[in-house]
Amino acid sequence: MESNEAVLVNKQQFEKPFSDKIREHGELAAALLSGVLILFGWLLQHQGMSRIYIGFYILAFVIGGFAKAKEGIEETIADKTLNVELLMVLAAIGSAIIGYWTEGAILIFIFSLSGALETYTMNKSKREISSLLDLQPEEATLLKNGIEERVPVSELDLADFILVKPGERIPADGKIEKGKTAIDQSAITGESIPVEKKAEDEVFAGTVNVNGSITVKVTKKSSETLFQKILAMVQSAQSEKSPSQQFIERFEGTYVKAVLAAVALMLFIPHFVLGWSWSETFYRAMVLMVVASPCALVASIMPATLSAISNGARNGLLFKGGMHLEQLSKATVIAFDKTGTLTKGEPEVTDAIVREDLDERDFYQAVLSLEKQSNHPLAKAIVKYISETKPSLKAEWLAVDEQSGFGVSAEWNNQIWKVGRAELVGKTEADQFAGSRDKSFAREGKSIVYVKDENGIAGLLALKDVIRQETADALKDLKEQGIKTVMLTGDSEETAKAIASESGVNEFVANCLPEDKVTEVKKLEKDYGTVAMIGDGINDAPALAASNIGIAMGEGTDVALETADIVLMKNELSKLTKAISLSKRMNRIIKQNIVFSLAMICLLICTNFLQVLDLPIGVIGHEGSTILVILNGLRLLR
Repeated sequence: MESNEAVLVNKQQFEKPFSDKIREHGELAAALLSGVLILFGWLLQHQGMSRIYIGFYILAFVIGGFAKAKEGIEETIADKTLNVELLMVLAAIGSAIIGYWTEGAILIFIFSLSGALETYTMNKSKREISSLLDLQPEEATLLKNGIEERVPVSELDLADFILVKPGERIPADGKIEKGKTAIDQSAITGESIPVEKKAEDEVFAGTVNVNGSITVKVTKKSSETLFQKILAMVQSAQSEKSPSQQFIERFEGTYVKAVLAAVALMLFIPHFVLGWSWSETFYRAMVLMVVASPCALVASIMPATLSAISNGARNGLLFKGGMHLEQLSKATVIAFDKTGTLTKGEPEVTDAIVREDLDERDFYQAVLSLEKQSNHPLAKAIVKYISETKPSLKAEWLAVDEQSGFGVSAEWNNQIWKVGRAELVGKTEADQFAGSRDKSFAREGKSIVYVKDENGIAGLLALKDVIRQETADALKDLKEQGIKTVMLTGDSEETAKAIASESGVNEFVANCLPEDKVTEVKKLEKDYGTVAMIGDGINDAPALAASNIGIAMGEGTDVALETADIVLMKNELSKLTKAISLSKRMNRIIKQNIVFSLAMICLLICTNFLQVLDLPIGVIGHEGSTILVILNGLRLLR
């Protein structure tokens, strides 16, 4: 029951953008309507209809300023502190009191327009990411006693059997019980080509069954699927704020109080000290209230951050909050796990050597038939290699004797064949057959599988966990950005050295247990500063948590995905350099916004004090700068 409620809450939270969209259009409509009313009021004012035009301005005040006034009052009551919204409403009212109805109304109009623009930015980000929700099926076809029944996904239990027909999205994580098909996993892993799946293969909720009906055994509740974990990450990304945003929000309350205190002083001091008239003093105090409001400063960060998070989500990068995105550009060293991160995480046959007097077809037929009966990763890689290179060969069923950790043996073609480690086939014979190749393979980080028949060693197959196609280029790009790269792996020194040389990392540390990776991450942080760690396995989770920025590969384990701060959804290391570039762009735009908004506030305050700034120009300068910083932040959507 609890898991079902969790899904419902999660879903409702991700459906919020629809109501936000209504609010967004409502704010924009109110702003535009207030603008139209201001235009009519201005025209009537110039026709000498004084009583009528003020009515239009009052309507413009109420319609354009209602949303912001309501927001300001609610936040003041909730947080027990003043805010920018109240300051702007007071400034508009002050303008009206001294007879500047047009300027006060324009202030409300531009302020409401900038508010609608900011709401648009936030909702654009939410809609971009929450579109993931459309990939989750609402119902599933439950198989019970041979009868098909459509049920809500939330009602599925562990070990239930569900039927998924061609073209349907898979409603829950599970394993294929019957059937064979191709699955389009692009929504989850980013793989552009559908993956062939058969009995016992794992499938994920939200992926598409391309061709062929399959029966799937549910292995995870709807609230625990990989898809739901991704949605939870999105929710976290939308709620967490960057350090800069947190500072601005803390600064806002103090600043507003300071502005109101300065306005109170300016209502009296210039009259007595500088000899200004009461009307001029009050006028300048109202102008000060307008131009000193930190609207542009407050809007400098959040729109830019949400735009960057939205951009990342659209390109396969999930940031669990603005703080992680902001910090990424500060990384001076990145530590990499090897298996599944720098490498593909699955072995491939790189070399095959067959004894000279042996027919190659017989060799591969025997090996294929024996290895087909084993579930060992090396056996699967060998079967895949032979199936792809010798498509005419078909595995024969054999009664195989499997010795765990060593290999398999069986009778084929009236001979006993063995496939496995040197210890299974005879260490001395294996070493003699491999000769100098043994050391060469070891230096290259390859594992050797020997094959033996009754006449001796029949051949060998060398396998290696090959590096990803984009690994070398990604690491080269990182080095060009001045970032140090380090590989942390549990593999042997020789294997680590081979992969390090091939991938191009600056340094490597071999024979690392999970606790050793944590120690190395802390050491790197002490020596170099901000450290990012990228991995995909359960053994990487402690190091991901210990680093300043934890990054998980999208196909990684649930633990790694939950622990990390950033997820490379498409499992491409090239996305890492894009993430860093996005972080740098965002920080650069935020700095531009802050410098510009502060400079504008200072300029407007100084010109007001020198009595050369009129209220209309002050309104345009202040609200115009707010709109400009929001538009500057919106550039990150591209």
